[in-house]
Amino acid sequence: MDLESHYKSLANMYHAAPINEFFPPSVTISKGCSEVGLAVRQDYFHAANSLHGSVYFKLLDDSAFFAANSIEPNVFVFTVKFTTTITKPVLSGFVKAQGKIDKIEGKKIWASSVMTDDLGEVVAKGEGLFLPSPHKLSDVESYKP
Repeated sequence: MDLESHYKSLANMYHAAPINEFFPPSVTISKGCSEVGLAVRQDYFHAANSLHGSVYFKLLDDSAFFAANSIEPNVFVFTVKFTTTITKPVLSGFVKAQGKIDKIEGKKIWASSVMTDDLGEVVAKGEGLFLPSPHKLSDVESYKP
């Protein structure tokens, strides 16, 4: 499979994930990078009427994950460690997280992500460690082109 097909198959797999029925994101993937976007809805809010931390985490982790999996064409990678720092509440609009690979050490892939709001202001950052899993991408039904 060529790289462009790999990126499209990863995007297909992402959109087919059951969690994304509730959080309908957009995703673009290229070598070592990805971007995940989401329109903010009130049902994503906590009791203080701004975006719940789980949504920040999801977008940051997802974008870093796809940056990592973009360079691994054979197996699904796992998030084994991910740190999230929230710097600003989000009340409305559209948010996007841009993930990139920071370094590779053997099988370890370190990736980070920055999440911004409609104004381009940073609202959160994340960084994590991703490792290859035993799960072949070819065995994931929704990964297939």
